[in-house]
Amino acid sequence: MLEWLAANAATIIISLVLLAAVCLIVRKLVKDKRSGKGGCSCGGNCGSCGVCHSRPSPVKK
Repeated sequence: MLEWLAANAATIIISLVLLAAVCLIVRKLVKDKRSGKGGCSCGGNCGSCGVCHSRPSPVKK
């Protein structure tokens, strides 16, 4: 088992770093969505403005 870990250490470390990056990105997207921020950076001037810049619904606590 230790031989396998030693032989694949670089792959395991890179995979863990990528997994952590994906988790942080998803966390930020969820946090932005909950705070009412849109998913685009158009500033309200895109063709789908009514969809991505609609009024946020009231948040239930």
